[in-house]
Amino acid sequence: MSVPRVLALALGATALTVAVGVVVVGAPAQDDDAPTTAPSVPLTDFDTTGLTAERGTFCDRVSEEAVREALGAEPADETSYGNGERTDLTAGVRDVAHEYGCTWSAEDGTVARAWVFAPPVTAETAATLVAAARKTKGCRAIPDAPAYGVPSLALQCERDGTRQQSYRGLFGDAWLTCELSAPAAVAAAALQERTDRWCVAVASAAERRS
Repeated sequence: MSVPRVLALALGATALTVAVGVVVVGAPAQDDDAPTTAPSVPLTDFDTTGLTAERGTFCDRVSEEAVREALGAEPADETSYGNGERTDLTAGVRDVAHEYGCTWSAEDGTVARAWVFAPPVTAETAATLVAAARKTKGCRAIPDAPAYGVPSLALQCERDGTRQQSYRGLFGDAWLTCELSAPAAVAAAALQERTDRWCVAVASAAERRS
């Protein structure tokens, strides 16, 4: 996949969506395809710099507990998609996906989403993705945010009555993104705490098993 195509995917996925992906925090060894379950932890207490992620499906390892914690409610809807499937990548953008992703939404409009690129990403391309994402309209980089892979970027965005926070970064050769959006009435600090814990769950679920 060309850098322009990868950048297009990354920037499209960064735009405010009504989505969110939730997964589980690292858990004891068990069936690779079974959801992991463990108490959630903040990203500041979880070192992601040495993790590698699968460039494949991980949505089946998402626990109901992690979904509920991220949404703050029971999910009203959930979807997932794989590499090569035609899907809604962002609001108003439907195309063939070159990634694996999943989305959960609550009745109040809160949405959790996570996705990983199917093609391998080099460190050079990852740096380009970070630089491009920083320029996303309506978003700002969160200063002193904990690492989410290497390199990584934390973004906070607000638009059309929706507040969104996301992390994206390189885990080995896998470009992984986690995202949580909620009505702007939700306090930024509260959304950040939920996003931090949820993104740990995402990284744990997507972690390479072999």
